Amino acid sequence: MQLCRYHHPAHGARLGVVRNGTIHDATDIWPTLTAFLHWSIGRRNLVTDVAAALGSRDPLALLGDASRPPAPDALHLLRPTDEQEVWAAGVTYERSRVAREEESAGSGIYDRVYAAARPEIFFKATPSRVVGPYEAVAVRSDSQWNVPEPELALVINQQLELIGFTIGNDMSSRDIEGENPLYLPQAKVYARCCALGPVITLRDAIADPRRLMLRLTIERGGVPIFVGEISTASMVRTFEDLIAYLGRDNLFPQGVVLLTGTGIVPPDEVSLDARDAVTIAIEGIGELHNPVVRGG
Repeated sequence: MQLCRYHHPAHGARLGVVRNGTIHDATDIWPTLTAFLHWSIGRRNLVTDVAAALGSRDPLALLGDASRPPAPDALHLLRPTDEQEVWAAGVTYERSRVAREEESAGSGIYDRVYAAARPEIFFKATPSRVVGPYEAVAVRSDSQWNVPEPELALVINQQLELIGFTIGNDMSSRDIEGENPLYLPQAKVYARCCALGPVITLRDAIADPRRLMLRLTIERGGVPIFVGEISTASMVRTFEDLIAYLGRDNLFPQGVVLLTGTGIVPPDEVSLDARDAVTIAIEGIGELHNPVVRGG
């Protein structure tokens, strides 16, 4: 069972529940994702409770073919979040540690944080900087080395309870960050720097989130120029540890999304360009497709 936000041609943005490949409108129960997250507090079995709240209402529409862009005037999925900030964890996979050490000319700081008790956690995006399925992500206009970072994203309610999972793309300017680690906010936080979607799979609907395969495909002119995959089993941090550090001395009245780091890093000669396309797939959640534009 999954949550989604979708555009209805007559009613605008709506909240839905996806069951058996069909969308059931639930806006009358939870007008926003923020409202759903508040409702979810303290609930032990979300799938059962959501099904009971929906009752026997008829489905609105099929989820649709996620492999092709929707018509803008048709019913289509939006980013699954509304008022939630996005935060991110870094250096949670060995491949990320190696790549960030190389780009920073062997500074040693990423080696140290990889093994430290305290994880790297940083602010990623305000809601206005987040895009959804088939919306364009951006590469910075002042950067020449840009990559997508495919990540499992945790959707967390106001009481720091994990309620579900979605796909995240943590766009990154590797040359800016590599020049000086203090430039991390500029390498990470800008307009269209993050994509989420296509849906939120409820935590009870995934048997083992520490055994999910992630796959990244970068296409140029319709031809793949990079394909990589990894399992979340390679992550060195636990979800509980990351959430606990995120919540230290912090409040999230609308809930929050936490990206859990990437283990897929394209080779140094691969850099995103305008008109490329990025697809991230995670089993149990779906595929997130985004074209690429240059910022400015």
